[in-house]
This record gives sequence, C-alpha cells and structure tokens, in this order.
Amino acid sequence: MACSYLSQAQAIQLDQDLMSPAHGFSIDQLMELAGLSCAAALAEEFPVTKAKRVLVVAGPGNNGGDGLVAARHLTHWGYDVQILYPKPTDKPLYNGLVTQAKALGVPLLTWADVKASGPLAERYDVVVDAIFGFSFSGDARPPFDELLAALAPAAKPPPILSIDIPSGWDVETGPKGSAALSPDVLVSLTAPKACAQHFRGRAHYLGGRFVPPAIRERYGLVLPQYPGAAQCVKIGAGAADVAALGQKVADMRISYELGGLQEADFQRHVKNPMGAWAEWFADATNGKVCDEPNAISLASVDPVTGYPSVRVVLLKGFDDRGFVWYTNYASRKGGELDGARKAAFSVYWEKLQRQVRVEGIVERVPPEESDEYFHSRPRGSQVGAWVSQQSQALPGGRQALEERAAELGAKYADPSVPVPRPPHWGGYVLRPERIEFWQGRPSRLHDRIAFSRASPPAPGQDVPSAPGAWTACSPDTSAASWGT
Repeated sequence: MACSYLSQAQAIQLDQDLMSPAHGFSIDQLMELAGLSCAAALAEEFPVTKAKRVLVVAGPGNNGGDGLVAARHLTHWGYDVQILYPKPTDKPLYNGLVTQAKALGVPLLTWADVKASGPLAERYDVVVDAIFGFSFSGDARPPFDELLAALAPAAKPPPILSIDIPSGWDVETGPKGSAALSPDVLVSLTAPKACAQHFRGRAHYLGGRFVPPAIRERYGLVLPQYPGAAQCVKIGAGAADVAALGQKVADMRISYELGGLQEADFQRHVKNPMGAWAEWFADATNGKVCDEPNAISLASVDPVTGYPSVRVVLLKGFDDRGFVWYTNYASRKGGELDGARKAAFSVYWEKLQRQVRVEGIVERVPPEESDEYFHSRPRGSQVGAWVSQQSQALPGGRQALEERAAELGAKYADPSVPVPRPPHWGGYVLRPERIEFWQGRPSRLHDRIAFSRASPPAPGQDVPSAPGAWTACSPDTSAASWGT
C-alpha cells in the first residue's frame, strides 16, 4: 500500500504543527489517540484469546505515554497487562496515566522485578515496545541498555509490537547494531518514519487518525483510507526473506486456556456421537467463531498412486448417516472419492480452541437429494455448476470461463424455467467410522475423546444407515472403552 515516509526533522516539525494554534491539538490528545491506535493494532494481530499476557515497556518520553494509554485500553479489553516503567516521568500528564493504570489494578514493575522473574517468553505472550520515539538519539543508558538486550533477537523474546520507532533503531536508517529490536509488528503514528522501510516483521499498521487535510497538503503525505470507524489500518508486511519468516514461524505459539473435556459429558452420546458433533457445531455457529464454521478440510486419496490430497469444502448437512457436501463428480476430488470410497476431514474452530477429526466411508447421496439441494442454491450458482469444469486446465484462461458463464446465463435467463442439475454434479455423504473431539489444553497436554464403530464394514460392504454400535475412549489417557 502506497504511503509517505517522514524524516526525523519532518516528524518533529509535523508534531509541532499539529499542536500549533492553527490546528489546536494538545499533547495529551495526541497521546490518547496514538495509544488507542496501538492498542487496536495489538488486538487485531494478537487476539486476547491467543495472547492474553502483555508487557508494556514504557520509556521516559512521549512514546512511553503512548504505551501507558495503550495499557489502559488493553486492560479494559480483557488483556492481563503489566507495565515496566524503569524511569517514570514526574509530570502531571504522565502521573495521571500512571494513576489510571493503578486504579485498574495494572502492576507497575521495575527492571529489577522483570529481570529477576526469568525469560520474558515464559511470562508474556507479547511485549509492547514504547521505549524510545523519533526524537531519541545516541546510545541507551542503564537500565535501558540491558532492557534492549533482553528484547533483542538473540534473547528470543516474545513477539514484539513497536510503537512508531523500534527501539534501538535510527529514525532514518533503521537498525543499529545487535541490540536493535526486530519487532513482529510496527505501528507507525501519523505517517511512517523513514526507518519503517527497513521493517521486516509480519505486519505494519498506521495509527493516529487525526491528520487534518492542511497537514497532508503541506507535507505531501500519501496516506491510506481508514476503514469504517477503525483507529488503525494495516498498510503491509515487512519484506522478510524466507529464512527470517521460517524463524518467526518456529516461535509462534499460544497457550490453550478455554477448558477441557470430561468423559462423563460424552457418555450420553456413546450410541451415536453425531449428537456430540451437533452440540459442538451449535457452539461454533452460535459463538460466531468465523464466517463459515461449516468449512472443513476434506482429505481424499488417489486409489492407484496412494497420493493424498486435501482441500476446503463447505459442509452442507449432517444427520445419522453422517456428513454431506456437494461437488463436481468429474473433478479430481470426485474421482478419488468414487475410487477409494474412503475419506477424512478435520475442522478447527480457533476461537473455541476445538478441533473435530472424522474418518469414514464415502458414497454418493441419492440423485433426488442432490436435485433438492441443487435447486435450493442461488440461480447463479446453479449456472456455475454447468460452467466450471473443475480440476481441468483452462486453455482460454479466465476470459473463456467468463464467456461461458455469460453464454449459459443468457440461456437460462428466464427465472420461470428451472436450471437442470448437471449429471456430473451432486452430493457425497461420509459415513463416519471414527470421530475424534479435541480440546486444546495448556502445555500441549490436550484432551481428546474418540469414538470408533464397534463393527466396521468389510471392504465393499454397504455401510448401513443406522448409527450402529460405537465404542469411545480417551486416547491421551487410559484408552478405556465404553460399552453400548
């Protein structure tokens, strides 16, 4: 996303212009808006369900004030926030921010407190770097020198969100030496500073939605549009190389804290675990965990080569038979499902920290069932089923596909004339032989309750529609079976 970059001199002058009589901002107003922007960016990148423990490291200047404001907002939003404030600034503005934090029960720590408590990564899920701003120059003095070393890449800190300028960076030329931080997220304020061009982290945000048109014109600022009422806007990611990204991936982890599974809660479903699935699916739907909680990762296998393949499809029904979806029978997916007659799928609902895994036998649903669903779809989707030759190459490219869609759209333009279901399009039902319910738990000691059919069908034998007899066990513990 195109954006202007400010030099150090321009950034200082711009702040002075904002607080001039012509524009009327005060330092506490700018600090409040900046801190809110940073808190909003953190919540966007590190949801409270995944990264609840936050350490805000506040320096002695305006950046530290931005961090104190962010700490207050994050606390109101449910984060467990602690503030490391090595050298508090004794001025009314900063004293007021400290009083507000204390009134919310936010602990204020010294560097000695934090240093004595062990590695930062064991205590915090994310660190907010609000230490030094764009007016800082020179070398860091104690205790900030030790603090920067603890946040440097060599110390393997938790993910870092830096406010405006990553501490240890030159405002214009970027990182300086091994003590320079390598933040995962950068929140530029008002406009990105020149050093942001050296940012290599995963997300770059712009905050500070207060720049008047006259300021934009004076500085020739090119800034993105903020969506809706948002206080920050994502303007891109750092130009990280593959090796750097690979290291970041290795450090990504959360603690699962949303509960556990009890075997007694599944006892009533032992004769048919589809009831347990229905309850979990209702939780995901009612909890609005995502736009499509029915999106499943369906795996099939080539019956000749043994190569597996996986893709996301939308579940379109479930009952005592099992799980139903619709697709093109002539696709690779259809060929593998018809050939092997076996498949598996998983679905992960991140906000619930739950996963369900299903394995079983696959067969086509009756034609009349496919007809009924087909004619319940939007008319454009019905026509699309004729247009798309799934898994086939498109010699004419996207244009040929759209021309075919326009041709068939005209053919079936009369809404009173039903669109026939293509013979190559219809539904499948996966009749489960194994269903596993997974709940994330702390320290990777996850809970799993698995159900397996007591008498799976022999190869080639029809799978009965009745639920049948099931056994259940908790494979991560005693693997004890339940009778039916």
